[in-house]
Amino acid sequence: MVQKLEKIWMDGKLIPWNEAKVSVLTHTLHYGLGIFEGIRCYQCDDGRSAVFRLKEHIDRFFDSAHIGGLKMPFSKKEIIGACKETLRANGLKAGYIRPLAFIGEGVMGVYPGDNPIQVAIITWSWGAYLGEEALEKGIRAKFSSYTRHHVNVMMTKAKISGNYVNSVLAKREVIKLGYEEALMLDTEGYVSEGSGENIFIVKNGVIKTTPLTSILSGITRDSVIQIAKLRKIPVVEERFTRDELYTAQETFFTGTAAEITPIREVDDRQIGEGKPGPITKELQAVFFDIVKGKNPEFREWLDYL
Repeated sequence: MVQKLEKIWMDGKLIPWNEAKVSVLTHTLHYGLGIFEGIRCYQCDDGRSAVFRLKEHIDRFFDSAHIGGLKMPFSKKEIIGACKETLRANGLKAGYIRPLAFIGEGVMGVYPGDNPIQVAIITWSWGAYLGEEALEKGIRAKFSSYTRHHVNVMMTKAKISGNYVNSVLAKREVIKLGYEEALMLDTEGYVSEGSGENIFIVKNGVIKTTPLTSILSGITRDSVIQIAKLRKIPVVEERFTRDELYTAQETFFTGTAAEITPIREVDDRQIGEGKPGPITKELQAVFFDIVKGKNPEFREWLDYL
């Protein structure tokens, strides 16, 4: 459960948390056309707080709005400033940031007409998405019976709120069966991604990840690719099948919430030795050094408060 803090930024100003409300006739609530981002702020080893790849997240936020046909009422600079302002207002040294743009109250029916576009920014404390133990030991995942979106059915390069109904159904299905996260296939039967994460496998020292076809272009995904290349670990962006994943020596999820989460078992099949492998652990170590401000090579990824 999200713990309430002091303030939420809404439509240009900070207001008390309990006053951040919308009408039940909010168009996005009925039809799902809204866009959002998930961003993390970390407390660095020097005591300062830094938001990880804030610019890239806000760029994607605006790309999602453009894809969805939402005319943003604020500039990128204003939204970046509002993210920082909201963190400071809530006294968060580390936390999660959720910018959200949605179609407000006005006409009903599928076509939203001239309903206003509203923007909110919420921050809260959020630890490891799948649990601290998951980062250390890995998780059990299962392929869902739900297929990931086709590129001609939904706009897969946007973080559109309605897209995530697919994710909710998939995750509820596998949680009920006793697993911790869902994996999903694309419409051609190849491995796509998780309910909210990108997927990587490792075999014979080579990292492979799903290409940017039907998947969301993850910022943590991009970070891992850049880290691996700098450390001379080969990376291939190529489609792969479910059975190829079963025989991988390592596999892991990436995402803002999930960070780098190892997967030790898929569909009741042990992956590799059944624990995080050496490449996964190396990438994890470098990633957490970066977000804690300990790696000067990637200092440009940190936006200090």
